[in-house]
Amino acid sequence: MFTPFSVTGCSLDLLQVGEQGIITSCKIQDDLILKKLKSLGITTGTVITLEQQFPSLIIKAGKILLDVEKEVVCAIYVRIIV
Repeated sequence: MFTPFSVTGCSLDLLQVGEQGIITSCKIQDDLILKKLKSLGITTGTVITLEQQFPSLIIKAGKILLDVEKEVVCAIYVRIIV
């Protein structure tokens, strides 16, 4: 018998448009990109919303909208807010 489960955490690229998550970790190796995200307030504990997936990925953190590259989005992990 299968036990029901739910996904409570995932890579940011797995969120659906409109879903929110709290950043739990960031595995970005490029220091320049990491510094830019930190300067914009995109750090562990930040609540973000996926606003758009196509043609580009747009996330919202507070009142800031960011067009984020796919590699960056794949390296950001979030805890989904239900």
